[in-house]
Amino acid sequence: METTDIRNLLQKGLVIPAHPLALTARRTLDERHQRALSRYYLAAGAGGLAVGVHTTQFAIRTPRIGLFQPVLELAAEEMDRAARPLARIAGICGRTRQAVAEAELARRLGYDAGLVSLAAMKHDTVAGLVSHCRAVADVIPVIGFYLQPAAGGRVLPYAFWRKFSEIRNVVAIKAAPFNRYQTIDVIRAVADARRDDIALYTGNDDNIIMDLLTPYRFGSTVRRFAGGLLGHWAVWTKTAVRLLARCRRTTARGDSVPASLLRLNIEVTDANAAFFDAANNFSGCIAGIHEVLRRQGLLRGTWCLDPRETLGPGQKAEIDRVYKAYPHLNDDMFVARHLDEWLR
Repeated sequence: METTDIRNLLQKGLVIPAHPLALTARRTLDERHQRALSRYYLAAGAGGLAVGVHTTQFAIRTPRIGLFQPVLELAAEEMDRAARPLARIAGICGRTRQAVAEAELARRLGYDAGLVSLAAMKHDTVAGLVSHCRAVADVIPVIGFYLQPAAGGRVLPYAFWRKFSEIRNVVAIKAAPFNRYQTIDVIRAVADARRDDIALYTGNDDNIIMDLLTPYRFGSTVRRFAGGLLGHWAVWTKTAVRLLARCRRTTARGDSVPASLLRLNIEVTDANAAFFDAANNFSGCIAGIHEVLRRQGLLRGTWCLDPRETLGPGQKAEIDRVYKAYPHLNDDMFVARHLDEWLR
């Protein structure tokens, strides 16, 4: 897909799940369930997949594990089978040499954009970070990524996002600092740079619906989040597609936000607190996503590459609680109807 095409697709507003990693009990790749996950997301109406990102587990890149390319290839094959345009997004990590190599691989495998994590550059200057992103953007269209510090990211000031927004090959930004002040920094920087061709995607799993409904006005410029690229949307994805559509209908009509959507925002945030293990500073965030998928039959277990990454204390009970409290948010019936075909 050409840069103009991926820009236009992202501007439409998409549900983009952050793709998990399916493992066996021996912590090797479970190809059958990895493909089933991709098939589930695409059947649920997702507008693309983000692969090799935090939810996929950054450790897939280590030479001992060596799963970065295989996982990207599997997702690319499943997206090839879809009869519609999809946003193919690859996670890009590491310092510049590694990041450029990953961008080159993603481009060869047919990915449209790279979601650039700056977690490996915790002490670099703003100028160094921008130079790094420019080097990646020379290879593949770039999606900026504000990863919250609790998940391994760093604080990225307004000055960084203002300079980042000047990079020609930037097509979107995923704002996921889980912080309203820092989210405003990102959107204000894009508005001040007059880059209306940069799509804004929420990654704030703690505030999804309100992010999608809120207009951000800076002077005469009003910006909104077009859609979401979220670990939370790796589960209950069919419901997420409906929720995004409802939010976009509300904002397009200019309607007042109904109390029912305000209530849903809190319900989704409460569910996310359980899935992401907020009570234990997000230590079980990946295992929590796996637990929901395990219950649905899309994964065989909650195993992560690091054996220390498990459900946090009390997390299973919290997932039980939100399942019971918000039955209208899950898509278990949809998954049950199609699971056998996805696992073929």
